[in-house]
Amino acid sequence: MKAIVFEGRKKVNVAAVPDPEIKKDDDIIVRVTATAICGSDLHIYHGFLPSMPKGFVLGHETMGIVEEAGKGVINIKKGDRVVIPFPIACGRCRYCEEDLSSQCDNSNPNAEMGGIFGCGPLFGGYEGGQAEYIRVPYANAGPVVVPDELTDEQALFLSDILPTSYWAAETGGIKNGDTVVVLGCGPVGLLTMKWAAFFGAERIIAVDNLGYRLEHALSRNGAEVLDFDEQDDTGELIKEMTHGGADVVIDCVGMSGKMTVLEAAETALRMQGGSKSAIETASRAVRKGGTVCLVGDYGTRYNNFPLGDFFARGVTLKMGQCPAQGYTGRILRLPLGGQFDATGIITHRLPLEQGEHAYRIFDKKEEECVKVILLP
Repeated sequence: MKAIVFEGRKKVNVAAVPDPEIKKDDDIIVRVTATAICGSDLHIYHGFLPSMPKGFVLGHETMGIVEEAGKGVINIKKGDRVVIPFPIACGRCRYCEEDLSSQCDNSNPNAEMGGIFGCGPLFGGYEGGQAEYIRVPYANAGPVVVPDELTDEQALFLSDILPTSYWAAETGGIKNGDTVVVLGCGPVGLLTMKWAAFFGAERIIAVDNLGYRLEHALSRNGAEVLDFDEQDDTGELIKEMTHGGADVVIDCVGMSGKMTVLEAAETALRMQGGSKSAIETASRAVRKGGTVCLVGDYGTRYNNFPLGDFFARGVTLKMGQCPAQGYTGRILRLPLGGQFDATGIITHRLPLEQGEHAYRIFDKKEEECVKVILLP
C-alpha cells in the first residue's frame, strides 16, 4: 500500500509499505477514506521525537471502512464506516474505566502515557493512518461507527481535533458570561473558540501572528483578535483589556510557539522541550483565581517556568492529551453539520500522493493553509 512515512527532519515521503495485518483477535483493518495532518504531526516533522525511525507511517486523524475484523471483535463488523480516536486504549484498565483513555495502562508498555497512532516507539509503536490501510487494535474500545447522514469531512475530525477542542472548553470550566482567551488560531484553536461560544462564553479573544488565521477567527468565530507580534507583551495587554485578566485561557500552541534564541538552542541540545512562550502569555493573561488549560503538545523539561506567577494568583492549571474515546460518541450525537459545523477550517483537499507537498504548505503556512484533508 501507499503511505506517508517519516524520513528525517522536515522530510516525509509517500512510499510503498507492507499492508497491515490482523495480529490479535480484537484488531480490525480499516481501508482509509479520509485522513488529515495534525499540528502535532509537525512536531515529528521537525524532529522533536528523536526515537522516530525512518520509514514509520505517520498520522492519527483517520476514518474509513472496516475491511477485516478479528474473531474477538464484537462491536464492529466488516463494511462499517468508522472514525478512529487518536489515543489507543484497551477499555479495561483503571484509567480507561475512569474515562482517562489517553493514559491507558495497556496500550503503551514503554512509557508513562498511552499509545497514539503514527507517533513512533515512544507512543507504543503503532503505525498511523496517513495511508491506504491501517491496523486498529482494541477495536471493541476505540472505533466509532459513523451514521450515514454524516459525510467523511463532518466525521473525520471526531478522531482528534473535535474531541480535543471540546475537552479544552470543558476542562477549562467555561461557563455563561466568561471571558476566554485562546492562544493559537490553528485547527484546534479555531474549534476551541466555537466550543467556547457553545459553552456560553461572552467574550472570546484569539491570539496568533498569522493574519489569515486571525481573519478566520474574526469572521467565522466572532472573536476579538490580537497579533502577538504587534505588541511587546500580549499577556499584559489582555490583562488591561479585560480589567484584570480572562476567566479562562486555553493554550492551543504548545511547544511549537515562537522560540527565543536561547530556547531554540536548548531545544536543539535536548535541554528543553520547545517553546514556552504561550505559557508565559497565559500566566499574565489569566485573572486571579482563573484557569489555564494546556492542550497544545509539550515536551519534557522547561527552564524558567513561570510557576510563581500561577501560584501567587491562585490560578488552576489543567493539561494533557484528550481522552478522546469518552468524547467522540458524545459529540457525534450533537447536530454536526448543522448547529456545529467544523468543516469550515478545511482549506486544502489533496490526494495522499501529494503528502510531501501537503506537509510543506501546512508547516510553512503557505497558501493560507489551515487544515489539510488527504484522500487515499
